[in-house]
Amino acid sequence: MNMTTETPNPNTIDIDSLSTEEIVATINREDAKVALAIEKVTPAIATAVDAIAESIRNGGRLIYVGAGTSGRLGILDAAECVPTFSAPPHLVQGIIAGGEKALVTAVEGAEDYPEHGQCDLENLELTAKDIVCGIAASGRTPYVIGALEYANSIQSKTIAIACNVPSPILEVANIAIGVEVGPEVITGSTRMKSGTAQKMVLNMLSTGAMIKLGKVYGNLMVDVKVTNKKLVERARRLVMQIADVDETRAIELLEKSQNTVKPAIVMHLRNVSLDEANQLLNNADGMLGQVIRTQS
Repeated sequence: MNMTTETPNPNTIDIDSLSTEEIVATINREDAKVALAIEKVTPAIATAVDAIAESIRNGGRLIYVGAGTSGRLGILDAAECVPTFSAPPHLVQGIIAGGEKALVTAVEGAEDYPEHGQCDLENLELTAKDIVCGIAASGRTPYVIGALEYANSIQSKTIAIACNVPSPILEVANIAIGVEVGPEVITGSTRMKSGTAQKMVLNMLSTGAMIKLGKVYGNLMVDVKVTNKKLVERARRLVMQIADVDETRAIELLEKSQNTVKPAIVMHLRNVSLDEANQLLNNADGMLGQVIRTQS
């Protein structure tokens, strides 16, 4: 298997002899190639977004699976879905070879056992409703392959993200996202361009799916979970902007809606109670625009 991520980069062959400014500029030039590589696979990413939204809409979960940097990025994306979109913690999850310890310390050899990937998914009680996204820069991590093969065996949908094409995980998954970022700045250091590419793709997957699920109105984060002072202020601004009310009224609406932005807006614009606002949103699958643009 030809692995470009392990191939020496001719553009950085003398990076150790450059000035600090030249080192930084060289890394930046290489990083600039990542977005262009992702642009080539946006149709596959869009297919994955639709599949994720469908799985969640039907009662399933999105499960990220990876090792090392890839695993950490999956867990990061999953964790950020909770405050950003008020997603229940179980809805988007990440698992990493070697378990929680591997988040901060390299667990050597943990990625080498495909049966561990299967076991970790079994521990999550994976079902056919769920969708599993395997992440591996190399595209050949046994832990990820084992997880994807197990997911396929129980009819879960599967996605794979790799930075070598072709690669085994792309062949195993239902939806293949192969982002060819080329050789790394430091040979084999896939936390760099490959990691950047994976983070960008994960952003697209989770954000795109949450948009499809009604977590966004326009480009506003209307399902934000109010957990700190900053987010209290953000929720207030959202209600003021969308409902076109002053701050006093926004505070009142948020108090009545238990700090939930979408019901607060619906209560005002449709002149309904909290229960009625929630029912209208449920009937519209959470799509705020559909509710507030509908004449009562």
